[in-house]
Amino acid sequence: MTQKPSATTGRPHVIVMPWPAQGHINPALQFSKKLVAKGLAVTLVTFTDKKLILQGSAVGSVAVELISDGGLPLDEHFLEKFRSLVEQGLRDFVARLRGPAGTAAAGPCCLVYDSIMSWALHVAKELGMVGAAFFTQPMAVNAVYLNVVEGRLEVPPAVDENGLVAVEGLSETVLLATDDLPSFVADPGSYAVAIDMLGGQFSTVREADWAFCNTFYSLEDKLLDWMMNQLIPIKSIGPTIPSAYLSNKESLDLPKTGSEYGLNLFNPDGSQTSITQWLDSKSPGSVIYASMGSISDISKTQTTELALALQLSSRPFIWVVRESEQDKLPPDFLSAMDSSDQLVVSWCRQVEILAHRSIGCFLTHCGWNSTIEALCLGVSMVALPVWGDQQTNAKFVVDVWRVGARARADVESGVVTKEEIGRRIKEVMEGESGEEMRRNSEKWRKLAREAVADGGSSERNVDEFVASLVK
Repeated sequence: MTQKPSATTGRPHVIVMPWPAQGHINPALQFSKKLVAKGLAVTLVTFTDKKLILQGSAVGSVAVELISDGGLPLDEHFLEKFRSLVEQGLRDFVARLRGPAGTAAAGPCCLVYDSIMSWALHVAKELGMVGAAFFTQPMAVNAVYLNVVEGRLEVPPAVDENGLVAVEGLSETVLLATDDLPSFVADPGSYAVAIDMLGGQFSTVREADWAFCNTFYSLEDKLLDWMMNQLIPIKSIGPTIPSAYLSNKESLDLPKTGSEYGLNLFNPDGSQTSITQWLDSKSPGSVIYASMGSISDISKTQTTELALALQLSSRPFIWVVRESEQDKLPPDFLSAMDSSDQLVVSWCRQVEILAHRSIGCFLTHCGWNSTIEALCLGVSMVALPVWGDQQTNAKFVVDVWRVGARARADVESGVVTKEEIGRRIKEVMEGESGEEMRRNSEKWRKLAREAVADGGSSERNVDEFVASLVK
């Protein structure tokens, strides 16, 4: 599937190449829209055989090129084969855009590549293009990975007498327990599998012309400054959520335009109208919104505990459970629900839900996109991290940004019980603790909007990048 680029005469043409997963495509596409709005021509290229549904009106003037990955199996050779396929596919695509030798077509001048695909930089250099790395995870997680790669942090890390780890770059007051570390670092087996991607991010970034991160300066200022001294200046260009939700207007009315990401690996055709009407019937700040993300896989036992916690909360809730996960729900759970106060859906437009005035709590796996959406929309969180960077994101949600509470697993069973989840829901939604979290959430909401407003830190960084290409 290809959405043709518009005429690019006189405009620098940038290729943006995300890793083919929803959590990487979304921020890359939003960054692409920002570049187009500033006068560049942009083609988003991703390599996948998954069904990827394009919403043309939401994508706007960003051209989209989907190149088949040949249905590569997810086996031990996947990364090697995927790298080879992307390298050649990228060369072929650029050659096609540039046209035959001797023609006037200048073709693309810059490649913005997902930092996971660090090896794409040498293809950009080979083709005479500017190379820009794009980090989709926060600086806190980047700091942990960089410390491991450069030998300052062991895998598994050594802990002090309190079971805590100090990580260079993080504040001295932010000490991490083992379950606050990214799972790839806490578990040597997982890290061995992921080292090519996670460690490789930093192997070439010093050779890149630019490096960007989906964060904003006031959120991770000290980490961004530290990383600048370690590598190259990594420019914060986030938050990369749909522009309608970053308006400085105080109205909580749901926006009608600029409210979609635009490319979906999951069903975007399900009706949002009925969900919105259901939310409209609820009191402000009364509803629990629960979602464990697009790829997190939790056990049947854990799903049951979560279901019971929501039931026992005595609060209205909307819970996103993917169709492939619904067989893990307790027997008769769906049929016994009170649809006036309890709603289970297989898909929704999450950012629209979080923006609704009735939402009082987000029960989340703390994937970075979900976390930064909640921060931007002023929603407090109950953190149930599962894997990857989610544990570290949860640590910052609770102890640094102070906008949520973490539900921790029982030591013996490894399961987060319904009682523990229920306690954290109350902590976030009730009493002085809930009030403090709401105040902090509002503070970060305002700072996120300032970052992308005219003259804001992220906006200035995007302007600087655009100016370097428009010469």
